[in-house]
Amino acid sequence: MLTYVRWYWPDDDRWNYDELDADRWALRHVELRGSDRVFLAAASISEVLIARDSGTLGAVAEYERRYGVVPGAPFPPPGSALEPALESLSSEEFEHLWRDARRQLEEQTGT
Repeated sequence: MLTYVRWYWPDDDRWNYDELDADRWALRHVELRGSDRVFLAAASISEVLIARDSGTLGAVAEYERRYGVVPGAPFPPPGSALEPALESLSSEEFEHLWRDARRQLEEQTGT
């Protein structure tokens, strides 16, 4: 079962939105700077794996330059002292943010 969460990182003024699998690994990740509402990331682990498996030198680095980085570890379990303050998000809200973020990032990089 997929879950959708958002959390705020005040040190960087970033809202983070994640699609999590049953083991709490991020499948897709969106970052939005709070002050000016500019998207900084919209990355998918499945796309990272496709880039890695393409055999092209630097494909993952190019992908991450364009779309950002997916978190590399699972989120702590609910209620953990290490867990950031997560808020639930609907799949529809996440999909809307995902589309907007991808569109903005692709316009910035000319893809």
